[in-house]
Amino acid sequence: MERLASQLSQPSSLMRMGLCLIAAIAIVGLIQGWAPPFWHRVNYTPPYDILSRVAFQDPGVHEAAAPTNFREGQLLAKAGVPLSLDDVRILRLEYDARIATLSATQQVTRALAALFLTLAIFALIGFYIVYRHPKMLRSRNRFAAILLMVVATVGLTRWLSQDPWQAEVIPPLLFALTVGIAYSNELALLLTAGICIITVLGGGHELDDLIVLMGTISTGLLFHGRIRSRSKLIKIGVLAGGAAALLTLGVGALNDQPLATPLFTVAARNGVWAIATGFLITGLLPFVEKRFGVLTDISLLEIGDVSHPLLQELVRRAPGTYNHSINVASLAEHAAEAIGANGLLVRVGAYFHDIGKMFKPGYFVENQQDQENRHDNLVPAMSTLIIIAHVKDGADLARQHHLPEPIIDFIEQHHGTTLVEYFYQRASQRSEANGEEVAESSYRYPGPKPQTKEAGVLMLADASEGACRVLVEPTPARIRDLVHEIVLKKLHDGQFDECGLNLRELRTIEDSLVKTLTAVYHGRVKYPNQRTA
Repeated sequence: MERLASQLSQPSSLMRMGLCLIAAIAIVGLIQGWAPPFWHRVNYTPPYDILSRVAFQDPGVHEAAAPTNFREGQLLAKAGVPLSLDDVRILRLEYDARIATLSATQQVTRALAALFLTLAIFALIGFYIVYRHPKMLRSRNRFAAILLMVVATVGLTRWLSQDPWQAEVIPPLLFALTVGIAYSNELALLLTAGICIITVLGGGHELDDLIVLMGTISTGLLFHGRIRSRSKLIKIGVLAGGAAALLTLGVGALNDQPLATPLFTVAARNGVWAIATGFLITGLLPFVEKRFGVLTDISLLEIGDVSHPLLQELVRRAPGTYNHSINVASLAEHAAEAIGANGLLVRVGAYFHDIGKMFKPGYFVENQQDQENRHDNLVPAMSTLIIIAHVKDGADLARQHHLPEPIIDFIEQHHGTTLVEYFYQRASQRSEANGEEVAESSYRYPGPKPQTKEAGVLMLADASEGACRVLVEPTPARIRDLVHEIVLKKLHDGQFDECGLNLRELRTIEDSLVKTLTAVYHGRVKYPNQRTA
């Protein structure tokens, strides 16, 4: 409740609630006004006789035709007989006549009931977002984009559910896959369930349609997982299509609809629309990644190719930094996977995290080899500026080469706001002799601190690899003590306050780093009389 109260106390919360209210009103307008609830469709086989609830008149299809009068209680459609196009037209006339008999009070009551249902669903989803996806609320654009997608999905579902398309499965399935890629399958399932409930109940459909829609969407999300190839999205569409067809047949059989051509036609159509959605999301994938600032494994594998121009330039200008980045990538990937984070994302981020060093490679220890240390001729303040500048230089270079924002985040966050301790100590020693004070803030990286678990993992892997590389006699015990000291120092410095890492995960990361570093840096046992290779 504290987190909920904190979110509600923010000034922007009123704006978000206002957007939700506008979206809810728009949805009610779509399902009650622009497309009034009406669910009878061609080829549907009613399990019972459909009688007229009011008296109405059919003007006929042609102007010259004489109008036909229908009385209340007259048979409009016979049980067990598939509805024809003319049957649906007659039923629609009866429905419109029934709506016309409602008083203004009844119509307002219906609209308010639909609005209350929509707001109640929004509230439940809002609670989930506050507790599980609070970062979504920090971005107005993303929050507004999700609401706009919800409204558009409801509208498209109502529109495409009509004859002759009957393609109501496409919008919610497409929405679910999009949110699953951008955020999580859990959020996608919750949002889509709300959309389907609003659409089915508000549109006058039966619960059978809700079962088919939710079963199809759940199947698509069940096999969603991590997208490493575009063909997987097509496979998801095929699996969802199979589920849609089978569910349509099963629900139809339970409703006493004959297993005949009309039912098989509806089942096949639902299956085809679901498969088409798989192809559609494949084409929309680049737009989804760009709009929501996310990276699928497909894009990560493309970006992480060692032939990338930036990595090739890093090899040429700063080979030591490149080798360090490769080692850090291996460390970070294993550690991230150990806590259930995205190892591939961390690996690719590690490849690029130090590209800013290529501008002044000689000032970084991994590129100096046997050369003179250039910092010996500089004052600590100047050395610190050069060291810290590689973060900004790297981020600027990444943007020039159009790297995605999640990769740039690794560049900007992998040092957080840590202290450049070596030069700070040197400056402090000099200032003591002069009786001056050194501002610690001048020797800290500008940040921000790691905002994701993956960024926190990279920070630890980067610091641990750099420290172990210069460790004298890197025995397993020394490596473990060194990594433990680094983890504690970062923790006490508050570097993990904003990334969501807990103590258990930090311990798991530490164990993974120690295991990998020991395998890499621990020397072989030298046997008696063994010659040096």
